[in-house]
Amino acid sequence: MTLPYPPIFSLHRLRMALALMLWPVFSHAADWDIDQLMRGLAQTRSGHASFIEKKSIAMLDKPVESSGELFYSAPDHLEKRTIKPKPESMILDQGTLAIERGRQKHHLPLQDYPELAAFIDSIRGTLAGDRAALESNYRLSLDGTAEHWTLQLLPINEKMQAVVRRIRIVGVRDALRSIEITQTDGDSSLMLIEKLATP
Repeated sequence: MTLPYPPIFSLHRLRMALALMLWPVFSHAADWDIDQLMRGLAQTRSGHASFIEKKSIAMLDKPVESSGELFYSAPDHLEKRTIKPKPESMILDQGTLAIERGRQKHHLPLQDYPELAAFIDSIRGTLAGDRAALESNYRLSLDGTAEHWTLQLLPINEKMQAVVRRIRIVGVRDALRSIEITQTDGDSSLMLIEKLATP
């Protein structure tokens, strides 16, 4: 049987065809940046997820673990319902943070707590794909690809710098998978997030 081309030429053509097929993928990956990440995240108008959070505190022998559910509705409604070890709810809505622990209830206008507002905006701003809100408080750097990325936030405000060293948010496509906060005093927290069907 005679091949239509010499074997080496056929192999060359095969490689060229493969390169042409993969070029759009590589080109897209190379062009992928923070703006594209933010646009992708902004497409999600609501979300529901479970979480497991581990807080490492210097004075304790082992991490403190809690778990529960997260709810998000664009542009700024964020709810964290802790189920274990004790019920607790934190609801951010229209610039006010409502905290409920047992019979205790607190309402905190974020405009009166700028450091708390900056911290909350690290999560809300990421979920909303709001780059301007993030960059008003943090220096951003992005690693990875659209399929698996890591967004690092470094505080630019001196008061925030005194408390938080960095925030690392890991995601897959348009879904957050973990939020890691490292404080300047050595304490840290890691929240693992699993996307659920929106109720």
